[in-house]
Amino acid sequence: MTPLVTADVVVICGSTRFRDEIAATNRDLTLAGHIVLAPGVFAHTGDVITGWQKRQLDALHLAKIDRADWVYVVNPGGYVGESTRREIAYAEQTGKPIRYYTEAVTS
Repeated sequence: MTPLVTADVVVICGSTRFRDEIAATNRDLTLAGHIVLAPGVFAHTGDVITGWQKRQLDALHLAKIDRADWVYVVNPGGYVGESTRREIAYAEQTGKPIRYYTEAVTS
């Protein structure tokens, strides 16, 4: 198998309540030849974490944004929560291109 030479690194951002949509997006982007960084813990859908772990996961996700070439926001129905808004702002500050699952972005 020949390795991909020009694979982009993309980070998926979005509410962990969208576990299925994030998994499907991860699959689609991977099959399209991208290296995908995505949430690994889904507190909104049953993964139990402490407040300390939540803060660590938030910091880890910003580090994923640092390593990515671009950001893909999974926002079904245009939903963007507080954590995702913070991640989008961080990506904008660092000059990362951002694409959206759904065009309409609301709070």
